[in-house]
Amino acid sequence: MIEQSKNVFKILLVEDDEVTNFITTSKLKNLGFNNIETVLNGKLALDYLSENCPNLIFLDINMPVMDGFEFLENKIKKNLCINIPIVILTSSSRPSDQELASKYKNVIDYLEKPLNFDKIQIILKKVIQV
Repeated sequence: MIEQSKNVFKILLVEDDEVTNFITTSKLKNLGFNNIETVLNGKLALDYLSENCPNLIFLDINMPVMDGFEFLENKIKKNLCINIPIVILTSSSRPSDQELASKYKNVIDYLEKPLNFDKIQIILKKVIQV
């Protein structure tokens, strides 16, 4: 049942760094998730959400064109994929960023890069069971 869910489970990775995208995608695929889309900034993520609703979004904060917080605000204003869980995946350890992220109801966790493999497994299992 969970293996079948992994095949249809869609993940959107919003990250401007190509190396991080490769590493994150590889780690997720190692966990059995193959339906992963990547976009390089918040604006491209909004464009993606206007036509698709993934099951989970991994979101960087610091990106060109439109950063993660601008994306979150615009996603709410445009009423896009309103119930999709979002995990902040960032290099920012600033408490102010963590505090701001916690104010968005869809943000279910705040992870600092590099990925913590065990924590991602816990998050994915929790989201799949919902």
